[in-house]
Amino acid sequence: MKNIKTLLLSGLLTTTPLCHAQFFDDFNGKSTAEWHTFTGDGNAELKFIPMDGFARMQVDATKDEHNIYWTIIKRDVSKYLDMEKLKSPDYELRVEARVRPSDSPRRVNFMLNTQRTTDFHEHLREYDLGLKPGWQVISFTTKNFDAAPGDQVNVQLGVTDWGLGEHYLDVDYYRADVVKVKNAKPDLGEPLVYHPLVAAIDSFKHHVKVKHDSTINSAFPLVNFNSWKSDDARVLTVSAGQYPILRWDLQSFSGQKANDAGVLELTTQSVQKGGDYIGAQGEDFGIEFEKVRVFEIFGGEENWQQDKVTYASFTQGKDLVSTHNGQMIFDTDVAQAGGKTLVTIPRPVMQRILDGTTRGLLLKPLGALEASFYDSENGDGSQAATLHFTTRVK
Repeated sequence: MKNIKTLLLSGLLTTTPLCHAQFFDDFNGKSTAEWHTFTGDGNAELKFIPMDGFARMQVDATKDEHNIYWTIIKRDVSKYLDMEKLKSPDYELRVEARVRPSDSPRRVNFMLNTQRTTDFHEHLREYDLGLKPGWQVISFTTKNFDAAPGDQVNVQLGVTDWGLGEHYLDVDYYRADVVKVKNAKPDLGEPLVYHPLVAAIDSFKHHVKVKHDSTINSAFPLVNFNSWKSDDARVLTVSAGQYPILRWDLQSFSGQKANDAGVLELTTQSVQKGGDYIGAQGEDFGIEFEKVRVFEIFGGEENWQQDKVTYASFTQGKDLVSTHNGQMIFDTDVAQAGGKTLVTIPRPVMQRILDGTTRGLLLKPLGALEASFYDSENGDGSQAATLHFTTRVK
């Protein structure tokens, strides 16, 4: 088993061969004891289980309530690394893993730090594993990683907010190397900055307003709420049990490639929120609330019409969660009335929207808030939900 794996993986490497890796764990042993597991926020449990030639991050979120949790495996690898080289600006730390998710699409993340790290997002990168559930290799090379002899260098792999229930991420190997910057090759996968700055709207080539937008309500599953109003304004309201759904006509972009991340623009009509979440749940968990979550729609009624769609017709008799990705694209604060709520749409998600694999977007509340955004039929439609993006020919 081990020899076969080594031969198979040797063609996938972007640095030195596996046998020359400074740190390399192929999980062919019967113990993962040197890896530590941690969980936070929510109520998820994590076990890192040795399997047949790989290890499994087994996540149990069946007791979680809000799908806000993180789970990580972590290991100090400093004793394996050339720390003298790592302290030089000519060298950086590169990690690589071969992984297989139980659900797709889902994101995972690498995080690298030391005992002196204060900015834990600086060397954190997310990876959208796409729609293929099989094995794939991801890697990340740091920039200006601050580590020196005597430091503890921690490598991590994380699974966050994958949805309620049980999930797993299989890890075939994990490696870490100190590499010379000028010789470092491009990372595998697509490293995504965590919570990137929103790009300027005028930097995008295309600005497409939503074609169909409506609200569905789980308490009244047979009622169409397309005429929903706040005072005299036509709006989409997201609140407990009420969810806006958005669909675009992007056929003219068929065959084109998303150049980079896009932006979803929503214009706020009103927002009501409040509550001492921090007092009830602690600061780390409490700060996650009073936001709107944006999800990719994959299932349900495909070509729903805004003046006819209902909760029942959209879900087609199934649970709402079956219609969309269990892991949100983004949790966003809502701008004040009249302001613009801008949400970064990562490039892989933007590509799925262009391809039609992602059929649209769904909004859910995170916390006891109620937020209304102008819909496409309000006034002249100028405040309708808009996707901003740039494409190139594949």
